[in-house]
Amino acid sequence: MPSVSAPARPFHWFPALLLAVYLIEFVALGLHPADRATWWAENVPIMLLAGLLTVLYLRGVRFSNLAYALMSVLIFLHTVGGHYTFEKVPFDWFNNLFGFQRNMFDRVAHFSVGFYAYALIEYTDSRQLIRSRAISYLYPLCVIGTVAMSYELIEWVYAELAGGDSGAAFLGSQGDIWDAQKDMLADTTGAIFALALYALFKGDEDKKGTSL
Repeated sequence: MPSVSAPARPFHWFPALLLAVYLIEFVALGLHPADRATWWAENVPIMLLAGLLTVLYLRGVRFSNLAYALMSVLIFLHTVGGHYTFEKVPFDWFNNLFGFQRNMFDRVAHFSVGFYAYALIEYTDSRQLIRSRAISYLYPLCVIGTVAMSYELIEWVYAELAGGDSGAAFLGSQGDIWDAQKDMLADTTGAIFALALYALFKGDEDKKGTSL
């Protein structure tokens, strides 16, 4: 008697496209970076993050196309920052547009960290892990805040250990004594934006991630 196997999960092209774009970007920007030590320090966490999302996808933990698009922003921006160092990324058009005196590329990247709140609430909602609506929104906000704080501590430790230009480039404070606090605020603001976006789209979104 032939055995009946479970139906295979469908392949979705959008996450695969994002991964392919990242791999191309990673290889291209891995050539002749401004500082190789900083390049490694900036790219290792992103490689681990991209690898984690890939493993989760293969194991059946999948998100919507919008969630993947939002999560990819940090991956793409951080890879660019790793090539130039965040302080030296060509971003004058943005800085001049808003009248900023410092390079704000790092703040934009920190804002995109908060976008992961969208995937977090999408995951908890799809599995009905949190019954309280208020807590379901508060939870990803707290997770992003904790990650933001932890990364600032990692930056501080690396800067102390590496020292010199590599440590300063990785820290990227650009002389601002409140840089860590402003970075964490950018992370949290990005999370609030992502959660507002989720509240706007949640009624029409496929919770299994097969479509937006």
